[in-house]
Amino acid sequence: MDTTSRLLMLLEVIERGSFAKAAESRNIDRSVISKQISRLEDELGVRLLNRTTRSFSLTAAGAEMIKKAAELRDLLNETVRLAENYHQEPRGTLKITSSSILGKRYIQPVINDFQKRFPQVEVELRLDDRLIDLVSEGYDLAFRVGEPKDSSFIARKIARNRMLLLASPEFIETYGMPTSVEDLKELPAASYTSPSKRISGIRYRNANGDIIEQNIKSVFRANDAEVLLMKAISGNAYVLAPAFILENEVKRGDLVPILTNIELLDYSAVYAVYPHRDLPVRTRLFFDAMREYIGKDIPIWEANIPNYDAMYQKST
Repeated sequence: MDTTSRLLMLLEVIERGSFAKAAESRNIDRSVISKQISRLEDELGVRLLNRTTRSFSLTAAGAEMIKKAAELRDLLNETVRLAENYHQEPRGTLKITSSSILGKRYIQPVINDFQKRFPQVEVELRLDDRLIDLVSEGYDLAFRVGEPKDSSFIARKIARNRMLLLASPEFIETYGMPTSVEDLKELPAASYTSPSKRISGIRYRNANGDIIEQNIKSVFRANDAEVLLMKAISGNAYVLAPAFILENEVKRGDLVPILTNIELLDYSAVYAVYPHRDLPVRTRLFFDAMREYIGKDIPIWEANIPNYDAMYQKST
C-alpha cells in the first residue's frame, strides 16, 4: 500500500468515526488499518492521531493532512470521471443508493433494461432509508424523497410526491366515512417515521388558502411503506401515504381514498442526488433512463390510482 492509499484510509477512518467502521466498510481486520496508519505516520515523520484504548483525536498535523487527503480524493475521482467520459461505451461500476420502496418498484426495472443496453456496466444497488454520505461511501447517485441538507451535493427533481389519505372498507365500516379533516383527529392512524423523517400531521390548504397542519393520532409507526399499507389494509388504522408506494391496492378495493375533496400538500418531491456536477457517462445515461421511465410531468406510479388527477386538488 502506498502513501496515497494510506492517506485515503486515514480519511475514511475520520469520516466514519472509528477504525472498526472503516474496517467493516473495507472488509478487512481492524488491526490492518491500525498498522497502515502507523506506517503512514512513520513515512511522514509526524504523529497524525492521538490514541487511547477507547478513542482517538487528530493532532494539528493530522487535521491538515485530512484536508489534503480530501482534496486528493476529489482530484482522483475527477481524473477517473474525465477518463470515463472519453469512453464511447459506458463501463465500470455504477453505485446507486435509494430508499427501499423506490428501489424495488422503480429503480430495479430501469437497472435491468440499462444492463441489457450496456452490458459492460456493473451496478451496485443499496436499499437503505438511512441517509448516507455519498462521497465517503463512494456512491454515484442517490434517489431520495426531499432535497439533501448538504448544499455541496447536486439535487435534481425527477418527480412530484403527491399524497393520499387511505382507509380500508373495514375501517370505514367501523368508524364511518370521514367528511372533514377534523373527523380524523381521534381516529387511529399509521404513520411513517425514521431517523431523518417523521410524518406527524396532515398538511392541507383550506378554502381561504391558508396552510393547515392537522395532527394525527398515530397508533402505529414504521419506517417501511409496505408495512404501513398492510396496517391500513388490516382495518385498524388509516394512513397518510405518498402515491409512489401504491401498486394495485386502490384498484382492487383493498384501500379507499378518503377526503379526496381537500387540497393535500405534496410531501417535498423525489430527487436524484449526486456529488459532482460533471457526471460520468454511465451515471448520466442512467439518470436519463430513470427520468424517461418515471415520466416527465405525471409520474408512472400515479396511474395505479384511478381518477387520481381529480383528487386532493384545489377546488375550482
